[in-house]
Formats: sequence, C-alpha cells, structure tokens
Amino acid sequence: MPTYDYHCDACDHEFEEFQSITASPLKKCPACGKRKLRRLIGPGAAILFKGSGFYQTDYRSSSYKQGAAKDKGNSGNNGQNGSKKD
Repeated sequence: MPTYDYHCDACDHEFEEFQSITASPLKKCPACGKRKLRRLIGPGAAILFKGSGFYQTDYRSSSYKQGAAKDKGNSGNNGQNGSKKD
C-alpha cells in the first residue's frame, strides 16, 4: 500500500497517510478539522541498486575474458580423442 502526502490549505499542515490505492483521498485536516485538504503528487517509487553496481558486476574486464578464452581452449578435448580405450 502506498503512502500519500497531504497538505492543508487552511493551516499549512503537511502529513503522510498510509492508504490503499483504491481508497478515496482524505478531505478533512486532522490538525484544524477544516475540509481544505489536498493530496500532493509525489515522485513515486524508485528502484534502488545496492552493491558495487550494474556495470561492475555484469560486465567482465578484458583480462578475465582473455583468461576464460585460454581456459576454454585448453579444456576442449581434455586429452581424449573421442575413442574409448579399455
């Protein structure tokens, strides 16, 4: 459920209210009791990336790629010719 920001035009009271998205906006100010309340439009939700970052964790360095290519070339046949010896 989202948190909505409200502002009273009569007394300049601002507060947050935790409401269902389908709930109708509040109309009465809890501080002064007047019906001059309006819901403020906020920036919305944000995506937070934690850790060292997208670029650093998803893209390998050139030295890693060279080492991986070398390992792949050496482990291609593992010393076997495809025939099985008994």
